[in-house]
Amino acid sequence: MMAKRITVIGSINMDLVTQTDIVPKMGETVIGNRFFTIPGGKGANQAVAAAKMGADVKMVGLVGDDVFGQEYLQHLQKYEIDVSDVKPVTHEKTGVATIILAEGENSIIVVPGANDHLTPEVVAGYEDVIAASDLVLLQLEIPMESVELAAGLAKKHKKKVILNPAPFKPLSGTLIENADYITPNEYEAELLLQSAANQDLIKKKLIITRGAEGVDFFDEGESIHQDSFKVEVVDTTGAGDTFNGALAVALLEDRPLSEACEIAAAAGALSVTKLGAQSGMPTRAEVESFLQQRKGEEA
Repeated sequence: MMAKRITVIGSINMDLVTQTDIVPKMGETVIGNRFFTIPGGKGANQAVAAAKMGADVKMVGLVGDDVFGQEYLQHLQKYEIDVSDVKPVTHEKTGVATIILAEGENSIIVVPGANDHLTPEVVAGYEDVIAASDLVLLQLEIPMESVELAAGLAKKHKKKVILNPAPFKPLSGTLIENADYITPNEYEAELLLQSAANQDLIKKKLIITRGAEGVDFFDEGESIHQDSFKVEVVDTTGAGDTFNGALAVALLEDRPLSEACEIAAAAGALSVTKLGAQSGMPTRAEVESFLQQRKGEEA
């Protein structure tokens, strides 16, 4: 029996991270503590999260014909992610995200670069890849038309779709229909419900991450709240991406939605205890050990 495959179609960015005690006000200059570069981008982050949870992962995306792009391909291969469909764009830069870390929180500016070239025409060329997948994981750091087409192709071939609607953009009715699960944070969920024409439909598909407040989701028409796991926060960057990658893996294992959300929440909690989006993402063994320990404490 072949292993089930998750295909992630999305962004690939190099994160340029500055750590500081004080976030500068407009026009103000402050002295930071540390600067470093870390592979990021919501698409690639979620691919790494799923791979570290033990999944067979294929990444579809674009990088620039620059040093960051070369480094990123090598980086993804370290996690045994299939990057045969990650292509360089000639005369373009790899996407970057400038991140300021202060007081355990982050603020981010993203410059898409090569990600903007992942057009519907490019995505259409990967229909066979989508058809060979078991689940397609999508975010909104590539053109919206490309996300809509990818979800439509997945639906055509009867594949599960998880849509992480971040950064927030209004979703078309067709995209909502084609997604099996929609995973906003609480801010994005509020905007989605304000903008959605069919609130009853979207509510049934929502899995809302609320950070330290836990997770809300709908299961067989019932609204369910799951408490978060209390941990010491070091860096929240990538926590949502970790949740989505782990959720995709758990759902592909045919686990009940409540159990899948618990596993994803545990992975997300562990991710914030370390610095960096991908470097902080836990392995499957770490998540299982964490859950066993917490259940032992509750017994």
